[in-house]
Amino acid sequence: MLQKTKGIILHQIKYTDSGVIVQVYTRDLGRVSIIIKGMRSRNSGKHNVLFQPMFVLDLIFYYRESRAVQILKEFTVSYSPAEIYADVRKSCIAVFLAEILTSVLKEESPNPDLFDYIEDSVRYLDKCDSGFANFHIAFLVGLSSFLGFEPGNRDDPGKKYFDLVNGSFVRLPPINSAYADPQISEILAEFFRVSFDRMGNIPLTGSLRNEVLETIIKYFSIHLPGLKKINSLDILKEIFT
Repeated sequence: MLQKTKGIILHQIKYTDSGVIVQVYTRDLGRVSIIIKGMRSRNSGKHNVLFQPMFVLDLIFYYRESRAVQILKEFTVSYSPAEIYADVRKSCIAVFLAEILTSVLKEESPNPDLFDYIEDSVRYLDKCDSGFANFHIAFLVGLSSFLGFEPGNRDDPGKKYFDLVNGSFVRLPPINSAYADPQISEILAEFFRVSFDRMGNIPLTGSLRNEVLETIIKYFSIHLPGLKKINSLDILKEIFT
């Protein structure tokens, strides 16, 4: 049957000499693989750019639940993050987030609230003129709540250690050895309680930002054991050093 839905592009791989398979997170079906024929042909360049990470498209495709890969019929652009791909810093963030999402969004069941969070985040980053160096950290913090392991806010300044296993702040280093030191824990406490609009108010050096990012990714890997190595991480860390 024909399925119409909005989708956010996560990843694409070569399928044939002229075709690609695109991983899409859709609002109505969750994650879907869609084959696009002729995408690698000489005349398809202007369309191929629209299937880069974090583009938001209105899709119509032939859908069969028993089929692993669906077939695209047609598409239109719902939102083009032009400013993201005009700025190397933003585009690195977009590639990083798409790689994270490709790794963690395994289920095909729909989650409209998660879809809206990702789309709203793309729009926010695209329109943000400055102060977005912390965006990827704030995004991951928000994403964790949709994935079922939202960290708890710190309710007592005496709790100086963030326990990555239990997702909570504690007074003494936990015996599990997976915890953040007091400096990083203090920064995490700030991220856990601010919105995107205020993330830029958290002052960080490049080295501290990278340490916080590595801690968040470790937190993800503990709660999502299947999380793959994020290849774009080193480039992102270098960009924001």
